[in-house]
Amino acid sequence: MLIEQSAYSNRWRQVSPAAKGLFALCGMVAVFIAKTPGIACGIALLLCLTTLVGAGVPSVRYLRVAAPALLFLAMSGATLAASLQSGPVSGMTVQLVPAGLARAAQVCGRSLGGLTALLFLALTTPLTDLIALLRRLKMPEALLDIMVLCYRMLFVFAESAHAIRVAQTARLGYGSISRSFRSLGALVAAITLQVWQRSLALHQAALARNNDGPFRFLEPSFPAAGRQLAVACSAGAGLIALAVVLP
Repeated sequence: MLIEQSAYSNRWRQVSPAAKGLFALCGMVAVFIAKTPGIACGIALLLCLTTLVGAGVPSVRYLRVAAPALLFLAMSGATLAASLQSGPVSGMTVQLVPAGLARAAQVCGRSLGGLTALLFLALTTPLTDLIALLRRLKMPEALLDIMVLCYRMLFVFAESAHAIRVAQTARLGYGSISRSFRSLGALVAAITLQVWQRSLALHQAALARNNDGPFRFLEPSFPAAGRQLAVACSAGAGLIALAVVLP
């Protein structure tokens, strides 16, 4: 939900999704051709500042969205940098290997750059605009239909979970630890049942319409798409040039 709030409320909401997608793609190319992890991290910082300062995404919301991925990245980097060593006296020990540190720095730098590029695209572009862009790029319609259904069901289940939790809280369902676990189990059971029922209803609806064409919705128009695409191409080329020129 935080991603959708940012996608619809940022300053670049009316910018063409093709321009933002091109800039994000150039950012990912730049971090992967960067010669050192420091350059990759610098490009990641530029992408992050573009999202925060340029698009106006709140920093707190940005950190909340990026926190799970950053935690996973930190754990992955630690496993790459550390190595288990066994000895007859000391037994199993954890040591930092120089080759492992270099490999971890390279992987983390590239992953951080890719993460910031994807966050720039996700936090500034609604999913409906991305689906319209993918349709113009001739993506398979079956894949796009699945994306539309998952996007719709995400909000349906989030609203159902919120309503059930509010009802449980009103009945003091989270007044103690034991009640909290019991209420959480009831919440999961209710949501699982709703998932099953709604998936069956969607399947019956698909059979009723005989899969007659893809799902369609109104697509917004972007009058300045050509100019925005040129600006994004120039900015993306600048990021790639920085990755190539810097030592």
